[in-house]
Amino acid sequence: MTLNCIRRGRGRPLLLVHGLGAGWRSWAPIIEQLAEHREVFAVDLPGFGDTPPSTGEVSIASLSDSVADFIREQGLDGVATAGQSMGGRIVLELARRGVGGDTVALDPGGFWSDRELAVFGATLRPSIALVRALRGMLPSLLGTPAGRTLLLAQLSARPWALSRETCSPDVAGLADAPSTGAAMDALTKGPKQQGAPAGTVPGRVTIGWGRRDLVTLPKQAARATELFPDAELHWFERCGHFPQWDAPDEATRLILENTD
Repeated sequence: MTLNCIRRGRGRPLLLVHGLGAGWRSWAPIIEQLAEHREVFAVDLPGFGDTPPSTGEVSIASLSDSVADFIREQGLDGVATAGQSMGGRIVLELARRGVGGDTVALDPGGFWSDRELAVFGATLRPSIALVRALRGMLPSLLGTPAGRTLLLAQLSARPWALSRETCSPDVAGLADAPSTGAAMDALTKGPKQQGAPAGTVPGRVTIGWGRRDLVTLPKQAARATELFPDAELHWFERCGHFPQWDAPDEATRLILENTD
């Protein structure tokens, strides 16, 4: 399958991989800043954005395969990658396989304990169901601080301070993307993320984590760095699950300074 991709800017290539939600538009808050310094490739995973769903099983392995295939098809061997949430897990999986170059993973999934994973599924699934039920009202709800706080308290440390333009693509994507449910199953019912022994990844690995993340809890950062001992850990203060929402300038700097 060929992934839909948008390209911005010039310079050394940088591949962006989104999480659950809007597809490449999840990066809209920072993509132009990144493109001032890099040639940015931002893909839509199968069943998200403008890429149709795959015909086979949806798993972290299959989603990672689709990105690895894209890298090969586009002649991007050794490309630096950045991902957030599920996308953060995918770029770490690619690094584990030896695919790509420098890697930045923002609040990656895959490092829950069994109890944390059960809570994640039990809280996020109803949130997705609520967003779907309120789909027609989302523009007006997200247009007010109170509405953003109601809908985004699990995702953002300061939802009232966000603009509607910042968060509406991802929220609508949770409701509209054909693969949201299957990807949730992959995250909650599939295997946890495997690690990479020291010295086996193809480039630098940087993991960024929001101190106030209520989806992938901050305590999971210790598990991630234990499994990826070559990784450097960066903390986003006053930040939830989406650094590109809550700390866009800091997220931009982290990606640019830790990828070649």
